[in-house]
Amino acid sequence: MYSEKVMDHFNNPRNVGEIENASGVGTVGNAKCGDIMRMYLDINDDGIIQDVKFKTFGCGAAVATSSMATELVKGKTVQQALEVTNKAVMEALDGLPPVKVHCSLLAEEAIHAALWDYAQKNHITIEGLEQPVSDIGEKEPEEEY
Repeated sequence: MYSEKVMDHFNNPRNVGEIENASGVGTVGNAKCGDIMRMYLDINDDGIIQDVKFKTFGCGAAVATSSMATELVKGKTVQQALEVTNKAVMEALDGLPPVKVHCSLLAEEAIHAALWDYAQKNHITIEGLEQPVSDIGEKEPEEEY
């Protein structure tokens, strides 16, 4: 069963869309379940995320975690955004069923992928940021969906 917050973010997702000429764009997927998430960041000269948008192809939990992740990083510094974990996304949504935890991993990895793209475009290093994987199935423990 999904929490009220998950249902709210699924039925009324925040920050859906694309940002033209985004500072950073990250796309990640999960080959096992077919979810694909793309995150767009607009980062100002002070390293603050001014705007964030997403496009997600996937289940309700994937849409809800994308929506919540954008809410958690908007207005934050690049370093603060890097600290948004899948656990933080799940907690902000009042939890996810165990078989949907991978959706929150997708959201975390989409943030990292967009930050990585931003760092590459600007020839900078973001402390603590590792090169993201394009398929989170490579990163997570084996689980049945």
